[in-house]
Amino acid sequence: MEPPSKNPAICHGDFIAEQASAADLSEMAGELDSHLRQLESRLGVVILPRGERFHITGPQAAVQAAKTVLAELHAQVVQGRKLSSHWVHQCIQRVQVEAESETHEVSESPGVQTLKGTIRGRGLRQRRYLDSIRHNDLTFGIGPAGTGKTYLAVAAAVEQIERNQVRRLVLVRPAVEAGERLGFLPGSLSEKVDPYLRPLYDALHEMIGYEKVAKLIERQIIEVAPLAYMRGRTLNDAFIILDEAQNTTPEQMKMFLTRMGFGAKVVVTGDVTQIDLPRGQLSGLVQVLDVLDAMPGVEMVFFESADVVRHPLVARIIQAYDRFGDKA
Repeated sequence: MEPPSKNPAICHGDFIAEQASAADLSEMAGELDSHLRQLESRLGVVILPRGERFHITGPQAAVQAAKTVLAELHAQVVQGRKLSSHWVHQCIQRVQVEAESETHEVSESPGVQTLKGTIRGRGLRQRRYLDSIRHNDLTFGIGPAGTGKTYLAVAAAVEQIERNQVRRLVLVRPAVEAGERLGFLPGSLSEKVDPYLRPLYDALHEMIGYEKVAKLIERQIIEVAPLAYMRGRTLNDAFIILDEAQNTTPEQMKMFLTRMGFGAKVVVTGDVTQIDLPRGQLSGLVQVLDVLDAMPGVEMVFFESADVVRHPLVARIIQAYDRFGDKA
């Protein structure tokens, strides 16, 4: 076998972390070089750190992507910011998405067909999200409010129901209060949990109308349920959406993901900056990013404030909070 240097598919590159202190270089690499291992696993490269020089070996596009990510890590640490595994995840994902913007496969991805018309992704990440849902059994849509994570997932589910690609649609949400204490709620079980599931109902009503939604729910083709009701079930030939997944515990996330049966497709959406769990409780969504990293058949799409499709002020509000958090 020829050495890598003689293989035309393999190239080499260097990133030099200029003016980086020993502490900065250690922060870039991560504990036991965990950030570098993350880069190698996700991009398919080999990185050899030698002081301020990071030597990268791999396919040309992957080497360039690794250099771009290292440059972003370097920019963060020289400003005194700490790097988390989740932040590195997002950085790698963002660089990969931007690199794919030149390909036709994602940019020309067809829209989703519903009774109300065609729904298309606005921007590269939304198009990649829809493309991932079509081609993967498990897709994670992670990012701030207003980026279309839930809406597009429901649209993709409605399309598959109408095309008989799945037999039913199961919409799931953890019943966690958003920093409030609502106290005792009178009424039936449905009346108690419906407020938590309202965003899912809203998307369904917009796409297929109130009457058809009611009929499909009556026929149990559409099921809207709190997360606690998933335990012990196996869902075959179903499109399953877990919304607000940042409010699951690690145990709940594992329980939910293992509900997948034959012919099932699962989409998990959430915003790791809006966790309403008790203080000190680890979010199942945060943990699962590491647990399922680089697993075949699983894709994680990270949205940013630039993808917000609500009022333009929403994107600026999110950016302002991000800047405020960096200073805190």
